[in-house]
Amino acid sequence: MMEYLSLARVIHVLAVILWIGGVAMVTTVIIPAVKKMNSPKERMETFERIEGKFSLQAKITTLLTALSGFFMLYVMDAWERFLYVQFWWLHAMVLVWLIFTVILFVLEPLVLHKLYKKHAIKNPEKTFNFIHRAHWILLMVSLLTILGAVAGSHGWYLV
Repeated sequence: MMEYLSLARVIHVLAVILWIGGVAMVTTVIIPAVKKMNSPKERMETFERIEGKFSLQAKITTLLTALSGFFMLYVMDAWERFLYVQFWWLHAMVLVWLIFTVILFVLEPLVLHKLYKKHAIKNPEKTFNFIHRAHWILLMVSLLTILGAVAGSHGWYLV
């Protein structure tokens, strides 16, 4: 199984790049561009079309991230690292993954999509500002986690 450890790392890093890179693109480029559209209906339709396509990519990459991450923990028998504060980034990775997974697989299809449609028509400015802020928070937490994971996995402990 150790021979698959490097492959799992490669899959893990590529999946995170596609996942969080997509979140960065949505946050820094797509939402600001959509917010500048004149028609609230056009904003809603454009955002849903783009976000819907990215949602599939995000679902696949979060699954690959989880599978490769848990495989690495299993092969390295690294579960005890969750007991030490210097491995805070492991907790952060699991937390970020859990937040996105709940959003992508539970909240978005069951709750958020309906709320978005309802509020985007009533108050498009407020709705897109809220969505933009939420994406910025998720992106910042994700980037801090990546920073900690890269530093920590190379022996540079911030704590």
